Amino acid sequence: MRLGGVHRRVALVGTAVAAASVFVAGVAWGQAPGWPSERPPRHLPSRQVKFPPYEVRTLPNGLQVVIVLHHEQPAVSIRLLVRAGGGFNPAGKPGVAALVASLLDQGTTTRSSEEIADEIDSIGGALGTGAGSDLTFVNGVVMKDSFGTAMELIADVVRNPVFAPEEIERQKQQTLSGLQVSRTNPGYVASIVFDRLVYGFHPYGVPNSGTRESLASITRKDLQAYHGSYFVPNNMILGIVGDLTSKEAFGAAERVFGKWARADIPAVPAVTPPPPTRRLVVVDMPEAVQTEIRMGQLGIPRKHDDFMAVDLAFRILGGEGANRLHQVLRSERALTYGASADIDALKQNGEFRAETNTRTETTGEALRLMVEEYTRLPQERVGRRELSDAQAYLAGNFPLTIETPGAIATQVLNNVFYELPVEEIGTFPERVQSVTPEDIQRVARAYMFPDRLSVVLVGNASAFVNQLEAVGFPTFEVIPADALDLSSATLVREQSTLPGRDE
Repeated sequence: MRLGGVHRRVALVGTAVAAASVFVAGVAWGQAPGWPSERPPRHLPSRQVKFPPYEVRTLPNGLQVVIVLHHEQPAVSIRLLVRAGGGFNPAGKPGVAALVASLLDQGTTTRSSEEIADEIDSIGGALGTGAGSDLTFVNGVVMKDSFGTAMELIADVVRNPVFAPEEIERQKQQTLSGLQVSRTNPGYVASIVFDRLVYGFHPYGVPNSGTRESLASITRKDLQAYHGSYFVPNNMILGIVGDLTSKEAFGAAERVFGKWARADIPAVPAVTPPPPTRRLVVVDMPEAVQTEIRMGQLGIPRKHDDFMAVDLAFRILGGEGANRLHQVLRSERALTYGASADIDALKQNGEFRAETNTRTETTGEALRLMVEEYTRLPQERVGRRELSDAQAYLAGNFPLTIETPGAIATQVLNNVFYELPVEEIGTFPERVQSVTPEDIQRVARAYMFPDRLSVVLVGNASAFVNQLEAVGFPTFEVIPADALDLSSATLVREQSTLPGRDE
């Protein structure tokens, strides 16, 4: 997970027109004559990048404060993280954390939502809130002369949300509308079903925004209880980056948050995700013009010692700088407009994921090639040139991740949140370059299990299920999209009768 985007469960909207456009583009591309086969030019040598000075302190009430001095712009980025997100939702009520986050700036005990918006606008700043699987955040960006005002405003929305009934209902309706649209988007459906296969009934396996059923059951008391349990200073990290002195930054943090009393944090019951198991689920959307493919398995948490090597392994498989999947599926076979692979490494665990979309009639072939590439990575030692290209991209992109106060704040808070040494940020390029082909093969063999892949196909099932046995998947499940139920062990609503094949 990257804290800058507070990733989880991707975008919620899409349209049939967009899907059809991708399909047409893919067909047109596939009919083109031979493309140049020359490799891109060699990358430029890396240059030394110096990370700005920083300081980390913990206030007496347990609030961790991270200060990074950055004097290139007269601006300040303020980021407050709460160590609780979708993974901390009450049992049976996914969506509580996301709803709390959406309501933080929609009115406090001293300010209405309009007054909050007017105040941040009046100082030329920006304020945003949100929640991921592991955390909730409040972000603010202001000019230096408005730093004190911004700190007071952030403290108010974090400490004193009013959770007005009319705002709760409005946010619920917005979320429900988004879910209704998203359930018609094959890409979204493929992603949420894949998460559910990988994580089982672990909270990571349920969309952070919740479901129609869970949203209907959430009450104001649920929101107040969640906020009271986890929004305490000893469960938070405050990051301040910008054109300030340490004295100014720590002084403001102490003034605004110092009198907030620490409190006990409730223990969250441990839920163990299921071990990787071979399973293929087809979600039938007869109107779909192409098939969305998601494939992968349970991965590793962000703090894992092998994270860097695993990250590079998946960049070789389907990421920036290399991307075998893209080369095979698009460049060689013209089966798709694009293909990728990535790792989603979270606090408690993570997932490995490869994905693409393809024409309905080429579903089986695309799936076969993806499995072959996934299998090849642990079996065959990667070449130094291929690894070097992935390393060059990752190390070369590093300066872009520390260009602005907000980007620097993301880097620092990532490390503090995942309990990684902050000093490692400055040595990132060197640590990337230290990974060897032997490291890649070792981690691929240790953590990748091609015989235990979870696979999700979303599309017009009747047009491609007869291809699956020939590509190594004789056993699969077919679920009509309107019968899909993530809370069910079978993923199917009990009253539904399934057409098609279910073995």
